[in-house]
Amino acid sequence: MRRRRFLQLIGGSFAAMQVSALPAASGPELAITMDDPKPDAMVGMTGEEINCRILDALHSANLKAALFCTGMRIDNAAGPPLISAWDAAGHLICNHTYSHKFYNGEKTTYDVFAADFLRNEPLIRGYKHFTKLFRYPFLKEGDTADKRDRFRALLKQHGYRVGHVTVDASDWYVDQRMRERLGKDPKADTRPYRDYYLEHIRDRGHYYRQLARDVLGHDIRHTLLIHHSPLNALYLGDLLNSLKSDGWKLIDAEHAFRDPVFQREPKTLPAGESLVWALAKESGRYEGKLRYPGEDDTYEKPKMDALGL
Repeated sequence: MRRRRFLQLIGGSFAAMQVSALPAASGPELAITMDDPKPDAMVGMTGEEINCRILDALHSANLKAALFCTGMRIDNAAGPPLISAWDAAGHLICNHTYSHKFYNGEKTTYDVFAADFLRNEPLIRGYKHFTKLFRYPFLKEGDTADKRDRFRALLKQHGYRVGHVTVDASDWYVDQRMRERLGKDPKADTRPYRDYYLEHIRDRGHYYRQLARDVLGHDIRHTLLIHHSPLNALYLGDLLNSLKSDGWKLIDAEHAFRDPVFQREPKTLPAGESLVWALAKESGRYEGKLRYPGEDDTYEKPKMDALGL
């Protein structure tokens, strides 16, 4: 497909890391954070191969990421070797709950969610680079003020801070579509999925960087959310090169989370989404301009359908 048509279709323990009183980042800086590591074999790659490819890409870029672990995915014989490889490479090992429950809605009460958070820590706290950063599944932080505020208090009680995302995206959906194609045709060309992925992240990076500048008046150190997946096993290296070519300075996750912006606690309801999105929502200046949820397959499906992906 011609490039012009393509672009038209898709354009549309942490105490040791005390937050320093440094000014916000002076340029477009971005760290990699990765959710949901798992040892599963997929699309012709073993779990070990997927993991090694992702770690090799980060090593080649001389980057230290933050890995947010969901207990149910690594609570098996193959889980500890996978996480140990990340730990040995110096990446942050962080908490993403045990069961990846959706905190918004009546089905997941505060008590259920709190217990699931606490259940996860024993699986990861023994690693050298275990860090008390917590990420909410689906970036949903509670649909009532009581659920939101009680869980924030629990995090502080246990010495945690939120591992916020500033640049949210839907890499998981691109990965899903690519795996569906490979399931039907194992020899299918995956490069169009790579191209879509790189342009999608480029677009989302520009959007959230500009939104942060509009809301805060300056650049911040950004954190990009992507997932442990075959897509990133194949194309994380290409993504990192694309980000650098687009003007981003890639930084370690530990450095990114020292930006004072990550101390903010937006009082939005339902709570969550990208931290930048939430700060914009809290300001009251973007009514009718912010889509909800911030990112979802709903937005990417028609674009990928039109491209035949």
